[in-house]
Amino acid sequence: MESVLIEPISQAIFPVSESSHVAAARRGAADIARKLQFDDMLTGRVSLVVTEAATNILKHADHGSILIRDVSTRDMTGIEIVAIDNGPGIANLQASLRDGVSTAQTQGSGLGAMRRLSHSFDAYTLPGKGSAFCMTIRNGVQNAANLGAFLLGAVCLPIASETVCGDAWHMQAGVGAASLMVADGLGHGPDARIASQAAVDVLKREGVMSPVRAMELAHAALRNTRGAAAAAMQIDLTQQNMRFVGVGNIAASIQTADGRRQMMSHNGIVGNNVRKLQEFSFPWEREALLIVHSDGLGSHWDLRTYPGLEYRHPSLIAAVLYRDHARGRDDVTIIVVKNSPSA
Repeated sequence: MESVLIEPISQAIFPVSESSHVAAARRGAADIARKLQFDDMLTGRVSLVVTEAATNILKHADHGSILIRDVSTRDMTGIEIVAIDNGPGIANLQASLRDGVSTAQTQGSGLGAMRRLSHSFDAYTLPGKGSAFCMTIRNGVQNAANLGAFLLGAVCLPIASETVCGDAWHMQAGVGAASLMVADGLGHGPDARIASQAAVDVLKREGVMSPVRAMELAHAALRNTRGAAAAAMQIDLTQQNMRFVGVGNIAASIQTADGRRQMMSHNGIVGNNVRKLQEFSFPWEREALLIVHSDGLGSHWDLRTYPGLEYRHPSLIAAVLYRDHARGRDDVTIIVVKNSPSA
């Protein structure tokens, strides 16, 4: 049985640098919860987590952002809340998570409440280099889906001048295997979104497949659009490998204990000018980490400058890279995939 890992409702970002932004983030989160048919109690829980996270940013870091993403699958409805800042960081995270502990002369219940009210919680912080928190709230947590062999994190946001993102992504996970497509429509705005969405819709319709086949279908589907850069990947746990095909400026790499292995894409435009679809194969180790991004993320990031980040939830990895390395002049997508601890 296959499960779908995609955001039916676009990811939203809320800046936090003044008190009015707390209310705006809370309202936005509640709107998304209601669209996902959360009841009043769960909608209130989402609102409270976002309020605590945004207030924490103001108290300790002056400014930051709240990212909210629909993480629903066919079997479960869920909202992911990520809070990021470039503040002073936290010297002792475990102590700060206990209620009553505060460095800002407050009651100190913020971080503890964020963890208590969430069905899943993870955090990453470095003294002097900011903090990031990831919380998930699910509707019907007792029936929450087992997402199988993989964990996924994502940031997919438009350039500030646009309301829709010209990038798109989709992951389809089956038994011991998964296919991922990431596409960057040429330019920005609705027409770019039409192109990128047509590419990822291939996986929605066809499910897990080889990267070459996925790109062939995407190329055909994009012929009446402006075209896109795109990359398709398939992870096979049985074969312990990952296969990759890329055209254009989608960057992908596998992080392992031995370092970073970069994948190669060929020049061209999917839907317009594709001269070669060449598949590359890489070992997929137990602790492997796949990071795929559009050119809205700078290329000079290095996970070694973030000690321990590779062990955190993929959403935290994506969010920290976005916080520190987004170019700010293009749509940006960052997808991070790792093996589930239970796989």
